[in-house]
Amino acid sequence: MQITDDTILLVRRKYDAIADCLTEKGRRLWAASEAISLGYGGASLVSKAIVMSRTTIHQGMSEIREPPESTRGRLRKEGGGRKTTKATQPDLLKTLDGLVEPTAKGSPETSLRWTSKSVRNLANALKTQGFSVCPQTVATLLHELDYSLQVNKKSLEKSSHQDRNAQFLYISDSVSKMQHNANPTISVDTKKKEIIGAYKNNGKELCKKGTPTLVQSHDFPDPRLGKVAPYGIYDIGKNKGWMSVGISSDTAEFAVNTIRTWWYKMGISYYPQSKELLITADCGGSNGYRVRLWKIELQKFSNETGLNIHVRHFPPGTSKWNKIEHRLFSYISKNWRGKPLLTRETVVNLIAGTSTKTGLEVMAVLDENEYLIGKEVSDEEMASLNIRGDDFHPEWNYTIRPRLS
Repeated sequence: MQITDDTILLVRRKYDAIADCLTEKGRRLWAASEAISLGYGGASLVSKAIVMSRTTIHQGMSEIREPPESTRGRLRKEGGGRKTTKATQPDLLKTLDGLVEPTAKGSPETSLRWTSKSVRNLANALKTQGFSVCPQTVATLLHELDYSLQVNKKSLEKSSHQDRNAQFLYISDSVSKMQHNANPTISVDTKKKEIIGAYKNNGKELCKKGTPTLVQSHDFPDPRLGKVAPYGIYDIGKNKGWMSVGISSDTAEFAVNTIRTWWYKMGISYYPQSKELLITADCGGSNGYRVRLWKIELQKFSNETGLNIHVRHFPPGTSKWNKIEHRLFSYISKNWRGKPLLTRETVVNLIAGTSTKTGLEVMAVLDENEYLIGKEVSDEEMASLNIRGDDFHPEWNYTIRPRLS
C-alpha cells in the first residue's frame, strides 16, 4: 500500500488514544494487528506512525498468526527481560547489610531497624568494593532488609558517651571474630515483667464480632499468681532464642543460670568443640557491668564448663541497640499481642511458639527457683576472680577464664 502522511497521522491518533492502557505485549499486538489490516507495507507504515521497530511489529504478527505456547498469558517469554541487580551481583545484599549492621538500632516493639547512613554514601561505599549500584537500588535493597532511612530526632536518652560509637564497632568486631572461628556469640537481656492472670495485653486478636475476650478492669497483680520475669538468650550466629521464665526476682544469679541452662540444653549441641563464649549485654540491670554478683556467677559458670567468657557491654543509654531487643523480644511481643497471659504455662507456650520467616526458633522453660535479692559480694570474693579487662574500656570489655583450683 502507499504510505501517505494522512494515513500515518490517522494510525498515530488511534495509537495515542489507547497507548496508556496497553502493556508491552499489548502495544506489540496492537501494532501488529493494525499492520495486518493495512496489508502490504503496513508494518513500515505503523513503524513510522508510532515509532516502533519493524522487527517488533513482525514478531507481533507472528504471535497473532500462531501464538507460541510459552508466551500465552505472559508479557514476555519466561526468563526474559533484564536480570535484577541482586541476581547479577549475588553478594550485594549481604555486603550492604554488613555496611549498615554495626550501627543498626532497633525498637523492642518492632522488628524494623534504622540507619542514619544515606543511600548515596552507601552506594559509593559499595562501588569502592566493586559493585555496580545506584542510590535508588540501595534504597530498594534496604527496604528488603527492613531498614528505613530516618531524619534526626530528639530522644529522652541521656547524653551519649564520647566512646559510644567506638564501643559499637568494638562489639561488632568482637562478634565477627568469634563467629569467624565458629564460636558462640549471644545477646542477653531481661524482657519486661508480665502480670499473670486475666489482664489486658496490648494489641488485637481475631475473634467473633461482639465477643471480645473479657479481662480485669484493673491491673493490680494477683497475689497468688504474681508476675514473671522472662530472661532471654539470642544466639546471633544461629538465629535461635532461649527464654527462662522466672517466677522470682530478676537477679544476676537468675541471669547467669539462664545462660547456664541455655548452654546445657541448646548451646553445647551447636558448639561442641568451643572453648570460647561471647556475651553482649546492657550496661545495667541484673547483667550490668558494675554488678559484682554477675561476675561472680559468670566465674562459677566458667569453672563448670571450662569456657573462656568474653563480655561486651553496650554503653549507657543504648540498650535498644542490643540485638535481642529487635531480633527476639519484638517477635515474642507480636506473638502474644492481644492474648491475656492467664498462666505461667501460657507465657512459656507463647514464647516457644514464636517463629519468623527468616528461621527464628525459640525454646522456653519455666524457672521455678527462688532467687534472693540483696546478696552481697565481698572484696575477697572479687579478688579471687580470674578476670582480665581489655585495653579498650576494661570496665565494659573483659574476659573471665576458668579459675585453677
